[in-house]
Amino acid sequence: MLIKSLVGSACTLIGAATALKFAPVEVKAQAAALLHSTVRKSHLVQQANMRVELLPALSDNYMYLLIDEDSKEAAIVDPVEPIKVVEAVRKHGAKLTTVLTTHHHWDHAGGNEKMVKLMPGLKVYGGDDRVDAITKKVSHSNSFKLGSLNVKCLFTPCHTTGHICYYVTKENSSEPPAVFTGDTLFVAGCGKFFEGTAEQMYKALIEILGRLPPETRVYCGHEYTVSNLKFARHVEPHNEVIQKKLAWAKEKCNDGEPTIPSTLADEFTFNPFMRVKEKSVQDHVKQTDPIETMRSLRKEKDSFRVPKE
Repeated sequence: MLIKSLVGSACTLIGAATALKFAPVEVKAQAAALLHSTVRKSHLVQQANMRVELLPALSDNYMYLLIDEDSKEAAIVDPVEPIKVVEAVRKHGAKLTTVLTTHHHWDHAGGNEKMVKLMPGLKVYGGDDRVDAITKKVSHSNSFKLGSLNVKCLFTPCHTTGHICYYVTKENSSEPPAVFTGDTLFVAGCGKFFEGTAEQMYKALIEILGRLPPETRVYCGHEYTVSNLKFARHVEPHNEVIQKKLAWAKEKCNDGEPTIPSTLADEFTFNPFMRVKEKSVQDHVKQTDPIETMRSLRKEKDSFRVPKE
């Protein structure tokens, strides 16, 4: 079963890579690397008001099964591998009603069509007409219920023009909220500015996500933490928080365990893209304005060669 799973993941990677017109040699190399890599484990975050199961997908993606504890109603975030989702839903005895799509890229929305065929009647939320199988287009501050949970849509364009983050709370709960950030905010990093600007990413990270409660748990779209922290260390070589977090993240990844979730409070201590107001980060890129610091950081990160150690 394990071998079959690994081969299936490798085949998924090959198909996706071919669709992206990668050279065959590169495809084979990536598939081989996947077959010999550490098997990534799922992980359950249990709270009194909600549970979130992290479901690894493709080579470094995450899907998230969000379950309301009161009603057992569930949503799935970015179900790129629908069969895994169906298995997880059955395991938890949940009722899946909703798909939350952060953005239209294939590795996030590419499973939507199959998902709705496997489980007809699903509501598919997204902020972009390019989202596959979309039934409910949302914009900033739109809210809806998932059982007893409140889901608020946060419009964070930059990585794509229609990117949505989903902020989940419950009234009168002392438990931390959750935010599903797709490819806007990563642990120690942010998404590439494919369809946007530094001004937009600054607004998304600092003025929208950064103003959520500091204890909010951050569930992002990819396992990029180690490489992101290596860049953060390059930016702030004397930041001990980054050094400790990097050592911890390496150990987690070596064991096949996720480095997610983070919290917003933590991100402000080690994520350079959320520390653009800090003098140490501004000095690194020789800027004094936070937005220009954001622009310079992203440009540098785009060409940064991650050390192999």
